[in-house]
Amino acid sequence: MKSKLPGLTCSAIVAIAALFLSEHYGASAMLFALLLGMALNFLSQEGKCVAGIQFAASAVLRFGVALLGLRITFHEIAALGLNTVLMVVAAVILTIVFGWIFVRFTSANARFGILTGGAVAICGASAALAIAAVLPRGEHHERDTTFTVIGVTALSTIAMVMYPIVCSALGFNAHQAGIFLGGTIHDVAQVVGAGYSMGKETGDTATIVKLLRVAMLLPVILVLSLSYRRQSAGKHAGNSVRPPILPWFAVAFGVLVAFNSVIDIPKPALNFAGDVSRFALVVAISAIGMRTSLKELTVLGLKPVLLMVAETVFLAGIIIGMMKLLAA
Repeated sequence: MKSKLPGLTCSAIVAIAALFLSEHYGASAMLFALLLGMALNFLSQEGKCVAGIQFAASAVLRFGVALLGLRITFHEIAALGLNTVLMVVAAVILTIVFGWIFVRFTSANARFGILTGGAVAICGASAALAIAAVLPRGEHHERDTTFTVIGVTALSTIAMVMYPIVCSALGFNAHQAGIFLGGTIHDVAQVVGAGYSMGKETGDTATIVKLLRVAMLLPVILVLSLSYRRQSAGKHAGNSVRPPILPWFAVAFGVLVAFNSVIDIPKPALNFAGDVSRFALVVAISAIGMRTSLKELTVLGLKPVLLMVAETVFLAGIIIGMMKLLAA
């Protein structure tokens, strides 16, 4: 652990700086962490910081994702009603499939389509980091993850501003607006901001719907883990090393959801766990930024950007269509 301390310390310092900038300028802490991290790319090339940066980008990331389980309870999900639950689940699945299919029109591979589709469909940057942790590590793994986090954060911020206007234009009541905002905006913070700007009922509904999307992280990670584990079986023939059936952080995520559902955890403890999770994810994204070269991102071009925009528009269209269908 001593060898990891320099790189881990650098990642934590960048994360603290990103949180400070976020608090004072109102932009996403993860976006600040990525940009600051990329400016320190040289630290991940050689020297004492390499091992710690890798540790922050992997183990610390998984720890932060696992703690997200304490934000959700089964009771909150059940309170939404069966129709809303099925609508959100269908929208998540269809958006990921959309990304997987339409990525072929870009220069990227299928894994990039799943990564961007999952980030848009589930919970933005947090989902991007969690899904990236179970996808096979290709040559451009870090670059694709960084690009996805930047793209989904930017689109989420735009949606936070524009979607309340869309709700008003479509004549949604407070409950419908909450379902739409929670079902379409990517990051939790932006959902909260957009929802409560329209009123308490809208904000409460949007937050619960968003947490349902966060809960979809577990089954999505399970399916991806099983799928890529099966694909890797041939590569590992005769070798005892194979990917786990389910990553430990996904198991911990599910256990914490169940624990939070049956045990009345004090609110200060939940808030503390939420803060720790957020800090861990910002530390991880700082490290991922350090491992990413800005020059590599420019190689992707315009098509991946259009893919993420198309996924965002598709998700919004699916939710609007299903809401109109249920209201008919």
